[in-house]
Amino acid sequence: MRHLRAGLLALTMAAACLGAALICRPGFGQGQAYKSVPVTLPTLLRDASFDAFRQQLARIVQKKDRAELARVVAASFFWIPEESDIADKSVPPVDNLVKALGLDDAIGWESLAAYAEERTASADPQRSGVFCAPADAVFDQNAADGLFDETHTEAADWGFPLREGIEIRADAKPNAAVIDRLGAHLVRILSESSAAENETFVKVLTPLGNVGFAPADSVLPMPGEQLCYMKETDGWKIAGFFGGETN
Repeated sequence: MRHLRAGLLALTMAAACLGAALICRPGFGQGQAYKSVPVTLPTLLRDASFDAFRQQLARIVQKKDRAELARVVAASFFWIPEESDIADKSVPPVDNLVKALGLDDAIGWESLAAYAEERTASADPQRSGVFCAPADAVFDQNAADGLFDETHTEAADWGFPLREGIEIRADAKPNAAVIDRLGAHLVRILSESSAAENETFVKVLTPLGNVGFAPADSVLPMPGEQLCYMKETDGWKIAGFFGGETN
C-alpha cells in the first residue's frame, strides 16, 4: 500500500519550522498526547552490492554523466506519478528517468544525489525483486487521515521508526535521559535541530505527549516520492520512480 507521495527533499524537512523554533498548527500543542496509529515496519534491504551501487550512482551524479546513468537504468523502467505507468516505452529508458526527476536542471540532480545517499530501501509489494527508497511502511490510511484531522497536521508532519524500542531522550545528546520509547506507530516529527552538533537527532512528539529527541537515522518521514531499484544479472539498476510532475 502506498500513501501520499510528497517529495523526498520536502519530506526530510519533516515539519514547518523556522530555525530551531517550531511553528505549531492551531489546536495541537507540543505536549499533547495523540491516538496511536500502528504501522507495519518495512523489511529493509541489506545487501553490500546495493551499497556499492549507491556509491557508483553518487559518482555518476557528481559528474552529471548521462551516458553512464543510461547504463544503470533498467530497460523496463517505470514512471508512476500517481496511479499508472506513464513511461514512454518508445524512447531510451534514461530519457524517462530524466523527465521524471527533472534532470535538465540542477535541482533534479540534487534530488538524485539525495536518493544515492539514502541507505534505506524496502521491497515493493507489487513488483517482485524491486526495492524502493526511502523505505516504506504500511498503515491504515483512514486511521492516519483521522489522526491528521484531529491534530490539524499533514502527512509531511509525521514519520515512523525503523524499529521498535527506539529511545527518546530529553535532549539532543546521546547521554541524555531516556524519557520514552517508540513502538511501531506513526510519530509526530516536530523539527530537526539546526545546531551543527545536534544534526544527528530529530525532535519528536510521542503518542504519550512526550517531547524529546531520537537519532535522525532511526525515524523516517512519511513516504513521499521513491526511486526504485532491481538487481539484474549484470548488477543493480534503477527500476522506476514513484512521483514527479507530468507537465
